[in-house]
Amino acid sequence: MTYKSVNPYTNETFNEYQNASSKEIESALQMAADLAHTWESESRSKRAEILHTVANQLRAQKSSMAEIMTQEMGKLIGESEEEVSLCASIADYFADHADEFLEPTEIETTGASANVLKQALGPILACEPWNFPLYQVMRIFAPNFMVGNPVILKHASIVPGSARKIAQIVEEVGAPEGSLMNLFLDYDQIGEIIADPRITGVALTGSERGGKEVAKAAGENLKKSTLELGGNDAFIVLEDVDKDVLYEVAPAARLANTGQTCTASKRFIVLDSLYNDFIKQLTKAFSQVKMGDPMNRDTTLAPMSSEKAKAKLQKQVDEAVAAGATVVYGNQSVDLDGQFFMPTILTDITSENPIFDQELFGPVATVYRVHSEKEAIELANNSQYGLGSVVMSSDLKHAEKVASQIKAGMTFVNHGWTSLPELPFGGVRNSGYGRELSKQGMLTFVNEHLIYTVEK
Repeated sequence: MTYKSVNPYTNETFNEYQNASSKEIESALQMAADLAHTWESESRSKRAEILHTVANQLRAQKSSMAEIMTQEMGKLIGESEEEVSLCASIADYFADHADEFLEPTEIETTGASANVLKQALGPILACEPWNFPLYQVMRIFAPNFMVGNPVILKHASIVPGSARKIAQIVEEVGAPEGSLMNLFLDYDQIGEIIADPRITGVALTGSERGGKEVAKAAGENLKKSTLELGGNDAFIVLEDVDKDVLYEVAPAARLANTGQTCTASKRFIVLDSLYNDFIKQLTKAFSQVKMGDPMNRDTTLAPMSSEKAKAKLQKQVDEAVAAGATVVYGNQSVDLDGQFFMPTILTDITSENPIFDQELFGPVATVYRVHSEKEAIELANNSQYGLGSVVMSSDLKHAEKVASQIKAGMTFVNHGWTSLPELPFGGVRNSGYGRELSKQGMLTFVNEHLIYTVEK
């Protein structure tokens, strides 16, 4: 695995990094284990102060943090800045709520007292993807820092500068050495770290293939794991939808972050009476994007993250068309040097089409016509995935009833996917297991230790 910074807008390689040595890995593991032991006898108050300082430092360094993310994976500079601000709020949230979330729970029982303590497990390995270089890390680091679990970070190979910057910020604010350690690892080294007895758990956000490998290694070593994998998220448009809201939400639900989001809406499922108008309006929105330099604030669609990502998406679209899909808009070359992919709309996709239940990780929307609400729900659930979904309706009770029938970890009504520190994040089926953020996320790598005391 080569750790290399390549600007997907200019195609320029501007940094390369060496993989961690065995000596560096051993040092990190021991440092994490020693710190976990130290934290067992310390209060959380000092860590809360440090985490608030991390939040403040992220805000102070928002420009430089955002710039390295945009340079490495190509997202719009405004999106990078929003990501930094969100991560600062995540740090503040867990610093503020850790004592509440980790309070012992008393259980009513007969003839004894019973309390469940929330105790740290120990060092965690976090394997994170490139699409949200800071956010993915902060989702793991902030809650586990407060719990008392040091984190070893293995970030994606195309955002090594972002990974190093994150770890430097944590170090600069005075966090104890070992709180967050960035290592450039290959696949064999990941397996070795998971197997090491000093590691107590592993969190991965990434591909199904990567998830299976990590889950297998974690299972073989009896380590707890969480997986946030791909998605083929449904966007259901009901007949009672507010069209003004619909046409504001739908384009962004697909094109934000250049469509490179696990929870981006990918399958638009539209009732027959609205189908033609929806196609017309989505085409209009897609045709109005402005592709260009992601550092330019007038740009509305950034390049994809890499040449490899663009080639994979093009292959999927070509296979879909060969199997009978109709290109309503897009799928044309873009006369720019960067890794740009023209926003594309595909229809007439049957269940036999190879992309019917594949994740299209880029600015490609698939649109399905259905004739009833029941058919819409059945189509939404006809997937191996179960991450997020959207329901659009002006009748909120109606929308919530439909939402409750979708097999997913998250459903958003009249809103594209969003993330807030207090909202649990995660999916079911091939989209993975476990939750991040919120109280649920904070308790993921916690030992819920029962103390049962019998009184004489």
